[in-house]
Amino acid sequence: MTPLYKSQNIQIYNSLSGEKESFKPIDEGYVGMYVCGPTVYSNVHLGNVRTFMSFDVIFRYLKHLGYKVRYVRNITDAGHLENDADVGEDRIAKKARLEQLEPMEVVQRYTVDFHNILDKFNFLPPSIEPTATGHIIEQIELIKTIIDNGFAYEVNGSVYFDVHKFNESHDYGKLSKRKLEDLIHNTRALDGQSDKKNPQDFALWKRAEPQHIMRWPSPWSDGFPGWHLECTAMSTKYLGEQFDIHGGGMDLKFPHHECEIAQNEAAKGQTPVNYWMHANMLIMNGKKMAKSTGNYILPGEIFTGNNPNITKAFEPGVARFFMLQAHYRSVLDFTNDGLLASEKGFNRLMDAIKVLSDLKAGTNSTIDITTWKQSCYDAMNDDFNSPVLIAHLFEAVKYINQLKEGSESLDQKDFTTFKETIHAFVFDVLGLENTSNTETGADKLSGAVDLLIKMRQEARINKDFSLSDKIRDELAELGIQLKDGKDGTTFSLN
Repeated sequence: MTPLYKSQNIQIYNSLSGEKESFKPIDEGYVGMYVCGPTVYSNVHLGNVRTFMSFDVIFRYLKHLGYKVRYVRNITDAGHLENDADVGEDRIAKKARLEQLEPMEVVQRYTVDFHNILDKFNFLPPSIEPTATGHIIEQIELIKTIIDNGFAYEVNGSVYFDVHKFNESHDYGKLSKRKLEDLIHNTRALDGQSDKKNPQDFALWKRAEPQHIMRWPSPWSDGFPGWHLECTAMSTKYLGEQFDIHGGGMDLKFPHHECEIAQNEAAKGQTPVNYWMHANMLIMNGKKMAKSTGNYILPGEIFTGNNPNITKAFEPGVARFFMLQAHYRSVLDFTNDGLLASEKGFNRLMDAIKVLSDLKAGTNSTIDITTWKQSCYDAMNDDFNSPVLIAHLFEAVKYINQLKEGSESLDQKDFTTFKETIHAFVFDVLGLENTSNTETGADKLSGAVDLLIKMRQEARINKDFSLSDKIRDELAELGIQLKDGKDGTTFSLN
């Protein structure tokens, strides 16, 4: 059977060129994709979830087309210092110090949280999930090569990448479209960076201070690797010196990904990645997310409703559907109204699929299913445009209603194609889960609480305030908090 990728032409927006380019993998039928994973020192941020969800859909679509995909997404468990800089405390070590834990206890706790949250959102696991601490030897060998090639220097047990020397024969800044001259002009000297020849240089290896817990022996000192180096070592180990796709959040373009390119070119003499892809940021209620202002929500709080920024709990599938209604390269504004609207749309889509499962084929076709099917592929082929795909799926909902009413019909061949295409794009590609077909425990709980809310409202109308308060208080004791608002009463789980 001929794989689907033979008949589909994917266009990917390449951050390196700033243009959409036809996707042609290095080896036909095979795709190597690396995505920068989380630094596991806290609960996974919703913005991170959005980035990983974008690449989960890309992974799913490439697999759907018949590509054999090796998807590598790392875990950063050492070397990522505060403020993404070369000075300051290790983020994981700092968390360990504050909570009086071993650093690897912190790593384990938040790696488990990361996996649990992604499981709830129905992510496919990556092919390989390497850790930075598991690849210290590879990183040391990479540093040796960069030093031997004349692009790094050692001072006081630390090793720094010589950006100025590199830029004499290469283009440092080509991904982020920055010029070294501008970086020099805009850089101020910082305390603790005096070991560097130039402020723009970045650490490949840092000598550990006596109080630094996370340390490994190296030819230069007991220390730890630079954050940028980790991804270079892990991506090339599992995908080769040159691979197809490298992804991450927009915030990683500079300096992290810029430094990855420089390290690879300095060590291997060639650019490492053919297609650089960057997912845009997530904001909330029109503003930047920030714990300090309360304009913030953890992924798990979406499922319980226990956050002042939302009025109720939402199923993971609804939240996933909400995020996929925006293109991965556009800013997404996370709002309660947006979630409520997505819940209606999600339920409408799932209800239609349930109706479709009960319908039968007719004797002739009055709908052009071939054109509709290709429009779904065209949407995903156009830089993985999930919102346009979703629009085509709602066109299918209209067709389903027409088939149900009998105003349109499909013969057996088209009917089978229609059903298979909808299932492929809704479940396999977008990764949505059909929770509307079965009543879950959450559904039953929601129904029971809604019944009690109605009883409480009737009690209040009848001025039976003791019963009204009793329902509210006893629900609160069970961890169910009622919220009275202008649009009625909602509940959340504490």
